Amino acid sequence: MFAFSNEIIGILMICAMLFAIFVGFPISFTLIFLGIVFGAWGFGIKLTIFLMTLQFYGSMMEQTLAAVPLFVFMGFMMEKAGLMERLFSAIQLMLARMKGSLYVAVLFVSVIFGAATGIVGASVTILGIMAATTMNRSGYDVRLAAGTITAGGTLGILIPPSIMLVVMGPVLEIPVTDLFAAAIIPGILMAVLYLVYSVGRCWINPELGPPLPEEMIPEDRSHVWREFLAGLVPPTVLIAFAMGSILSGWATPTEGAGMGAFGSILLTIGYRKFSWQQTYDALIKTLEISVLILFLVAASNFYGAVFSRLGTPTMITELLLSVDFGPSMVVIMILALVFILGWPLEWVPIVLIILPILQPVLIELNVNMVWFAILVAVCLQTAWLSPPVALSAYFLKGVVPEWDLKDIYYGMMQFMVIQIVGLGIVFLFPEIALWLPRYLYGG
Repeated sequence: MFAFSNEIIGILMICAMLFAIFVGFPISFTLIFLGIVFGAWGFGIKLTIFLMTLQFYGSMMEQTLAAVPLFVFMGFMMEKAGLMERLFSAIQLMLARMKGSLYVAVLFVSVIFGAATGIVGASVTILGIMAATTMNRSGYDVRLAAGTITAGGTLGILIPPSIMLVVMGPVLEIPVTDLFAAAIIPGILMAVLYLVYSVGRCWINPELGPPLPEEMIPEDRSHVWREFLAGLVPPTVLIAFAMGSILSGWATPTEGAGMGAFGSILLTIGYRKFSWQQTYDALIKTLEISVLILFLVAASNFYGAVFSRLGTPTMITELLLSVDFGPSMVVIMILALVFILGWPLEWVPIVLIILPILQPVLIELNVNMVWFAILVAVCLQTAWLSPPVALSAYFLKGVVPEWDLKDIYYGMMQFMVIQIVGLGIVFLFPEIALWLPRYLYGG
């Protein structure tokens, strides 16, 4: 092998990882392979295999990560129960004579569904199926409609119980309960910003979101209220019990997720939507997503252990600290990097690989890691709406093929700007993220 210092080997290791990911190699196996090769190069195969065994065992013993499959299963079962469709239909009829009422319905349902599932692809798909046909029939602007649906769908990344926050907690060594509490107000803030923008534009130009046609408005308001309560109360109570038990300290995230998963089964039974085939399908989808995430957690932990053992994070930390940048500038630089990486990559490799590399710098600069984690979550939410990749566009195009992809992109970019404004607000006013965890847990 060539004679390089361990720190330089670590830099080559990062370059090889980024190249392999952009080329399209499977991330998990790539990380394991690179960890073994560069670990053997830097400090020998024996210690490398020891690190791999230790990190894989530690990942499998991390109890917090057991919440991931439970929350994913809860989201799929809530989807099967059909509550979101009833809620959306009721809200659109309640606000039928209001300009932009369907935008309000989409965003309201996206907050509830985001709390229930936390999976962006599922949220955008369901919202598109529910809303697009009615929006087309009511003469709504395609661009603003597409932007509202895709932006609302990304709220699941931020609003607890977000799968990303469950994974991010152990990675950044932050209690998941703190992250859940910190994400609530920023999540509501983003939804309010979307709402003000979409409804405000409709008041300025009613043609963007006209009231529903009179033939679609029912005379029986009591039926609308019954549908609204039937769609809102059960999922809200379930989420409140699951999240409330976690935030109050009565249950761990895993125990709260177990309560939510069990409650979602009861909901499907109560609404006569339960079937063994649908439950089997939900379990298979849960298995696929959970294996993807958890195996990547183990692989990235091993990769990160090798990278740390090579000493490159210490070198990067010392280099950044030697440059006369304040903590705010360093955070801005990291967020810009995360935003750019969010175009071609999903949140999983960014959270599991990039953040642990940069964490030592933030700790040295005394950056509040809870605040930083929420900034990253909002930034990754923004990346879902950023061309050239913007996976949300393809999820929506798949269920609404008659909408032009160019119009979907244009609509998404409007809301991307709003998300950047929201990110700036949370950056300038950290208490938006820090007040609730401090109120609940002190410190």
